[in-house]
Amino acid sequence: MSARAPWASDPARSKGRRHEEQTGTTRGPRDDFQRDRDRIIHSISFRRLRHKTQVFMAPDGDHFRVRLTHSLEVAQIGRTIARVLGLNEDLTEALCLAHDIGHPPFGHAGEDALKIALADAGGFDHNGHTLRALTLIERPYPRWNGLNLTWETLEGLAKHNGPVRHPGWALREADAQFPLDLTSHASLEAQVAAIADDIAYDNHDIDDGLRAGLLTLDQLLAVPIVARGWQGACARFPDVAPKRLASELVRSQIGTMVNDLIEETRRRIAASGVTSADDVRAAGEALCGFSPAMREEERDLKRFMYANLYHHPRQLEAADTAHGIVTGLFAAYRADPAAMTAEWAEDVPHDEPGRSRHIADFIAGMTDRYAIARYRELVGAIELPEGF
Repeated sequence: MSARAPWASDPARSKGRRHEEQTGTTRGPRDDFQRDRDRIIHSISFRRLRHKTQVFMAPDGDHFRVRLTHSLEVAQIGRTIARVLGLNEDLTEALCLAHDIGHPPFGHAGEDALKIALADAGGFDHNGHTLRALTLIERPYPRWNGLNLTWETLEGLAKHNGPVRHPGWALREADAQFPLDLTSHASLEAQVAAIADDIAYDNHDIDDGLRAGLLTLDQLLAVPIVARGWQGACARFPDVAPKRLASELVRSQIGTMVNDLIEETRRRIAASGVTSADDVRAAGEALCGFSPAMREEERDLKRFMYANLYHHPRQLEAADTAHGIVTGLFAAYRADPAAMTAEWAEDVPHDEPGRSRHIADFIAGMTDRYAIARYRELVGAIELPEGF
C-alpha cells in the first residue's frame, strides 16, 4: 500500500456521525471508513442490487451485469486508483459500493416513471434517494434510522458528481438533518468514485452489448478509442481468433482510461497546491479527471453507446414496458396502500406529499422481478419483451 497523501481523507479526523454511538463495544479493529463500507455491504439495499437493472432489465442470461456486479466492478477500479494516488481506499470503496443504492427497479426507466408519479410531490432522483435509503429507510439499529454513516461518506454520495446547488427534496432533507456543505466539491475519494463509475460502465456495457448481440465489433470500430484498443489487442495476439479478443479490448481500454486519469489527477493536484482534504473541497474545481483529449474520446464513446445500445429499439421497447410496470404499481398502491407489505402499509402518512413519497420509497426498493410479480398480482397480466 502506498503512503497516505496529505490530501487524502483521514478517518481519525472525520467530522463524525449524526448519532453518537456507544463506545467500549468491540466489533473488530476497524476505523470509521471501514465500518461505513461494511455497513453498506451488510445492508438490505445493497443486497437488492443483485436483481436490479444495469443495462438489461431482469435479464434471462446469467452472464449479464446487474447493479450489484457493476458496483463491485466500480469498487475494484476505484480502489486501484485510490491506492496509486495515496487516497483512502476504504472511503473510496464505500462510495463506489453505495453509489447506485438509490436506483429503483428497471434503472432509468423506473426512475423516469417515479419522477412523473411524484411530479406534484417533488419528483424523484436516484442520487437523492441513495441518501434517503441510507439515512432513513435502512433500520438495522435500535435507536436511530439509517446506517449512521460518517459525514465524509454521506458528503461523497451527495456530491460525487460535483457541487449540488439545486438539490431535490430528498437531498435537502438529508442535508437539513446533517449538513453536507453541498455547494463545495467533495473529497478526492468521492471524485475518484464518480469517474470509476464512468470507466466501468463505459467499458463493461460494451462487453454486455456484444454478448447480447445489440452491438457489433464493426460498429464499435467507428469509435476512435475503441479502434486503437482493438488494433493494440490484435498486435499483441496476432494468432488469436478475433472472438477471443473482445475481453482483451475491454481490459486494455479500462487500463488506458485509468492510466490517463491517474496522470492527469497528479498534474492537477500538483498545480493546485492543496495540502489537505479541506483544501480539495475549497479548490473550486474537480482535481480528479481525464486529460482534455481523453475526456473528448470518452464523450465520443458515450454518444456511441447511447445511440447504439441504450437507445436500441429493443432497449426502448423494454423501457416502455418497465415504465408501465412502475406507473401501474404506483397507481395501485395509491388507490390501496394496504396492498403494500404490512410493515410499509402501517406507516403510510395521511397527508401529501408524505403519502406519495412513502409509496415511492416502497417501489424504489423493489427488485425488477419483485416489481413484475407485484404488478401481475395487483394490476394484471403483462407481456414482457424479449430480454426479460
